[in-house]
Amino acid sequence: MRILITNDDGIGAPGLMTLQAIAEEVAGEDGEVWTVAPAFEQSGVAHCINYVKPSMISKIGPRRFALEGSPADCVLAGLGELVEGEVDLVLSGVNRGNNAGENTIYSGTIGAAMEAALQGVPGIALSQFYGPHNVELDDPFEAARDHGADTVRRLVAAAPWGGESYKLFYNVNFPPVAARNVRGVAAVAQGYRGDGRMGVTPQTAPSGRKYLWISGSAQGEKTAPGTDVRANVEGWISVTPMRCDLTCRDALGQLRDAFPDYAG
Repeated sequence: MRILITNDDGIGAPGLMTLQAIAEEVAGEDGEVWTVAPAFEQSGVAHCINYVKPSMISKIGPRRFALEGSPADCVLAGLGELVEGEVDLVLSGVNRGNNAGENTIYSGTIGAAMEAALQGVPGIALSQFYGPHNVELDDPFEAARDHGADTVRRLVAAAPWGGESYKLFYNVNFPPVAARNVRGVAAVAQGYRGDGRMGVTPQTAPSGRKYLWISGSAQGEKTAPGTDVRANVEGWISVTPMRCDLTCRDALGQLRDAFPDYAG
């Protein structure tokens, strides 16, 4: 198996080293792991692509490249130019922090898996939830490191990947606990924290200029039963199937009643 890995925390992020180990275990002795990751941190860029300016590529080792671009750019570069041969799987992460609930919408980690799906390649985003039960561990990525390869293998072997149009991709979040305390894997929906919106925090510099920091919200608030944040906070690895089609189909009927002229 030939696997392309990337992330949004940057080429030097510790979570990428965890993902490298996961990918090597999944690929096996006869497989290949290729890395194309952002040269600088790209957290929060979602599915951004840089099509108005070129992206410089730096080869920093065998099958290892840094790209001055977004995670989605890295997937495009890997699939279209850098990886020698056909890619069987794209893995993105392991993100430092959860990409559950509303975080999913902003995540560059998710954006990379989304781009893989748009290119027709199976894609999985992996993120490590941080909390009081793992942040002080010698390796905060312990849950992802110990359970990542098995979770990926099970997804590759048994999960649905097809679709007539937009292909599926998967969002995996490892719980904020030590590896020994992981309760298992839960197939769940994306949750809604309700207070998970981003905001702004104004600050004034010594020069008198005003700046705004983008600020987040509390991450441990449980979401509804059967959703990602609740599963994670309760010690479960969450696996959520996703698709790039953003249509709200349950609203189409009412919308067509409001605009009845089209009969297509």
